[in-house]
Amino acid sequence: MSEPAVLFDTEAARRIDAQASAVLGDDGYLLMQRAGQAAWQCALQYWPQARRIVVVCGPGNNGGDGYVLARLARQSGREVGVLHLPDAAPRTSSAQRACTEYVAIGGHVELHVDSLQQADLIVDALFGIGLTRAPADAEAELIKAMNAAAAPVFALDVPSGVDAASGDVPGIAVHADSVLQFIVPHRGLHTGAALEYARQRLLAELDVPSAAFEGVSACAVRWLKPVLARQLPRRRLNTHKGESGHVLCVGGNHGSAGAVMLATEAALRAGAGLVSVATHAEHVPPLLARCPEAMAHVVEDGRALTLLSARADVVALGPGLGQDDWARALWTAALACGKPLVIDADALNLLAADPQPLTRCILTPHPGEAARLLDTDTASIQRDRFAAAQALSRRYASVVVLKGAGSIVAAPGQLPRVVAAGNPGMAVGGMGDLLTGIIAALVAQGLSLFDAASTGALLHGLAGDVAALEGERGLLPRDLLPHLRALANP
Repeated sequence: MSEPAVLFDTEAARRIDAQASAVLGDDGYLLMQRAGQAAWQCALQYWPQARRIVVVCGPGNNGGDGYVLARLARQSGREVGVLHLPDAAPRTSSAQRACTEYVAIGGHVELHVDSLQQADLIVDALFGIGLTRAPADAEAELIKAMNAAAAPVFALDVPSGVDAASGDVPGIAVHADSVLQFIVPHRGLHTGAALEYARQRLLAELDVPSAAFEGVSACAVRWLKPVLARQLPRRRLNTHKGESGHVLCVGGNHGSAGAVMLATEAALRAGAGLVSVATHAEHVPPLLARCPEAMAHVVEDGRALTLLSARADVVALGPGLGQDDWARALWTAALACGKPLVIDADALNLLAADPQPLTRCILTPHPGEAARLLDTDTASIQRDRFAAAQALSRRYASVVVLKGAGSIVAAPGQLPRVVAAGNPGMAVGGMGDLLTGIIAALVAQGLSLFDAASTGALLHGLAGDVAALEGERGLLPRDLLPHLRALANP
């Protein structure tokens, strides 16, 4: 079982399910049987030694999938129990039929959570993709008991308590060791809080006829490692440094030289042919000592930056920039220079203070910066990261990389991309400065703004994943640089 690159929202998933049932000529029970069978085969593959299986069923069709699995497991000789809340007996016709068939072979249904403690495997079939609220008190207690049990948890379609469309977790949710999605993968399981609850995501397509997909479109795309070979082809043998572009990194206010240094070195390691740096005088010697390949310039006002930017192909603006008069002068000059901009860090805060539509810009906010740009709070951004990324791209007429677990890249008129790379070790100061330099380097090498942002975020995340093989805790931005070079040459 694998997972394709395209992702769907819950509205599309429901429509596909309904159209599939219509094409198959039944009320949905055939798909329920296929889902239960696929789930049972998955359980056999991943937990073949599990003899005592407890299936937690809800009242809807997700619970019906669980009853089918329970019947198949019992017929195979496993010791099986179905657990549901007192007022959560099957309510749909298909789920009722699945329950009846399970009971008909001697299966039993119980109401006591104590059985969870004796299980070798717990199957979460409590809620499906329709849940967008926090679980109620009794439901929350049941989920809490599942999470507290020693057995692994296998979720059907979505971990109960997770919003499959947005990835939000409004209350308690099931921590699933594995999730088997049915027919199509759900976009919400690939970003934000949902990643904590759905660490392994599998897909069973259930042999749905192609006619079931008529009139339905994907809502997002996973951006995966194989795209690197397409986005970063081998260079011509007769190439020169000018063909790889000239990046100008702007930043490094007093006390923040490290940020612009990291962006500079990342731009070089990501393949830029030339990298200039505009910063304060005291930062030039240490910058050149660390990175002699950079061309460092003392820039004390906007006029000097305007002259310098004329020779660049793209400007990386923000690492260590600050928000004082010097920073504002450089910000104003950069906006007026007419070159593509990659905007990060304090440059984003300056934009939030004076919101305006932009041209040829890539914004790379973390959730806190995104909240300031949209005049809201961080919790609202994280509640629906897809909606936030698209709102930012519309408001500022720009490509946006909404950073975080499952970074989302959005642009006006484009299908959002979810970056399938990165790890918790990358939550450390300076990682965003690397990303700024990487993306700018790809713009300089000729990628479109949308492709440069997407591919740069992927390179950044993949380099972090390789570096984290030695441990996530203590991972530093500069640990990514050697891996970045290797990955940029697929």
